[in-house]
Amino acid sequence: MNKQELNTLLKIDQKQARVDEIQQEMSRPDFWSNPEKARAVSQEMADLNRIIAEFNNAESDEDIRNLEFQTLFSGEYDQNNAVITFHAGAGGTESQDWTEILMNMYRKWAEKKSFTFKILEVSYGEEAGIKSATVSIEGFNSFGWLKSESGVHRLVRISPFDADKARHTSFSLLEVIPQTKEAENIAIDEKELKIDYYRAGGHGGQNVNKVETAVRITHIPTELTVNCQNERSQSQNKELALKILQAKLYKLKLEKKAKERQDLRGEFQSPEWGSQIRSYVLMPYQLVKDHRTGFETADTEGVLSGKLDEFMIAYLKYATDNSNANK
Repeated sequence: MNKQELNTLLKIDQKQARVDEIQQEMSRPDFWSNPEKARAVSQEMADLNRIIAEFNNAESDEDIRNLEFQTLFSGEYDQNNAVITFHAGAGGTESQDWTEILMNMYRKWAEKKSFTFKILEVSYGEEAGIKSATVSIEGFNSFGWLKSESGVHRLVRISPFDADKARHTSFSLLEVIPQTKEAENIAIDEKELKIDYYRAGGHGGQNVNKVETAVRITHIPTELTVNCQNERSQSQNKELALKILQAKLYKLKLEKKAKERQDLRGEFQSPEWGSQIRSYVLMPYQLVKDHRTGFETADTEGVLSGKLDEFMIAYLKYATDNSNANK
């Protein structure tokens, strides 16, 4: 691969344009009024400048190979932040516990990447675990890394909730969507929304907030539902929920096109036996295997502690090869 091809795949001109845009943002007096956002934008500029500098200085074959890795993140939305929605599958407490383990796995992965992990909404199980949750992960190429994780994740283990110590299989469904500026242009008619306000709760129905600040928005035409409870006020939760709904509606729009459907989501899979993208077997042997790429490891403890890069890279190479084969 020569530098001209790399220039096209890496979208160097677009990256430089984004750097110029960020520099203008940083020159505004109120840039640091939101420190968390300012740090994220500053880090984005540093990452973009690093890739631009590596491209401009690339001379040796090794330099080119290092840049070729970056081409795995050449999808339209790969540089964007990501929102993950978790849904426990059938099985009650077992699947709910597994879903919480998965959410913590991605939290640990985000920490290893120095990405920002934020819980936007969580619905706890009665005994343990979570029924559903929505989180945001912010950092350079967040969606590019995480788009591989959409689908059903299967766990096989000796149940800690079974007195007979029987082996159980649990499922959890993950949906990953990018946060995009284009989504902000999606018009939403308030007449098509059903908005419910409720109290944020903990395990066993215990209320952790005595004020109904949590928000659930249902888009009636599509039946898409978004929950948000992490912000302090009802209006803040509503505003954030509407942004997530816009992102989901924008993604739905893109999924009408075959290319975007494969790149952003893949075929819909229900959280049940036979449809999993990855299996995590803790008993009778130790193995995590991705059923799309064939990549596997016996380091189950490492994977559940956030060691996921090898799985994600294997998927990115698999998706790139398939895309090239279909051209």
